[in-house]
Amino acid sequence: MEIWVWAVFGAMAILIAVLIVKIHLLRKSAAEISRAFEDRLSQDTNTLIDISSRDRCMRSLADDINRQLRLLRQERQRCQQGDAELKAAVTNISHDLRTPLTAICGYLELLQREDCSDEARRYLDIIRGRADSMRELTEELFRYSVIVSEEKEPVLEALSLNAALEESIASAYTSLSAAGICPCIHICEEKVIRQLDKGLLSRILGNILSNAAKYSDGDLDISLENNGEIRFRNSASRLDKLQTEKLFDRFYTVEAARRSTGLGLSIARDLTERMGGKISAGYENGSLTVILSFP
Repeated sequence: MEIWVWAVFGAMAILIAVLIVKIHLLRKSAAEISRAFEDRLSQDTNTLIDISSRDRCMRSLADDINRQLRLLRQERQRCQQGDAELKAAVTNISHDLRTPLTAICGYLELLQREDCSDEARRYLDIIRGRADSMRELTEELFRYSVIVSEEKEPVLEALSLNAALEESIASAYTSLSAAGICPCIHICEEKVIRQLDKGLLSRILGNILSNAAKYSDGDLDISLENNGEIRFRNSASRLDKLQTEKLFDRFYTVEAARRSTGLGLSIARDLTERMGGKISAGYENGSLTVILSFP
């Protein structure tokens, strides 16, 4: 009797040991699949998931995931191709529009020099204003399409954010003055040096200042901290929190800035992220705050 008891215990011990080993191997295979799946999603690669386990169920799971990865890769390639085609189409269309618009504005200028009635001159002024608006929007769209289609890396060099900000404010003085804005500027005395592309940084700051001129109620506070954070704050009664969250979306405009394509801040975000920075916007108590940071 004792022999049978010990035999049963021995068999159970062997079974438990086998199950423990099986569970360990299954957990190992699951971990391999998890790591491999994460790598395949983060990298653009054709390598599929392969595991060391011979377990039929785990290998079947890996095969199922590989089939989905193939479909996902096909969809990604189709989206990338469609995005490239769209960018090329926008660039070509905006470029093709520039020539006839320039000609239209030229002929309108000639017409305005001719003798005509007051009513005709009023109509010509309206047409000229609309044509100028269309030309500005076309130029902005063309610049955006060129920027987003560029694949070259930023040319980084040691730049002083203090000097770059002062230069951009001076360049935007005319547009700010036209909007009745006299900015209040607070720039830290300590030089803030960052590795950035001078041309891209200038465009970012210019677009943010242009945005402030569109939405400000007449005030603008600009500050630079020694941690590399630049804040642009202004009263914006024509905005609300929901609109602020969409300011960085491509082609989003609000009623307060109908003449804009809504690309200025979208361009600023794209260029900022290319150089490892961050840009965000917030709205509180009737004030819009745009924060540009280069850690």
